[in-house]
Amino acid sequence: MSEHGAEFFGMWITKNVMRGSVGADIISIAEMAHKLFSDAKAAGISEHKIEEEIGSAYEAIHAAIVGPDKRI
Repeated sequence: MSEHGAEFFGMWITKNVMRGSVGADIISIAEMAHKLFSDAKAAGISEHKIEEEIGSAYEAIHAAIVGPDKRI
């Protein structure tokens, strides 16, 4: 399996989500997930490909915001 989706996600998170700059509430994370998938689509990467490689985008965005040890 190529890791094109995971690579895109990593670069996207670095550009768009910094701890403390985005709220960790359900609405903010849902909006970020929507933006992620919109940006990925524009880059020719499917939502399925990203989630196939990283798991739940929602959970991954949440972890990027609050840290990997915090649960939703």
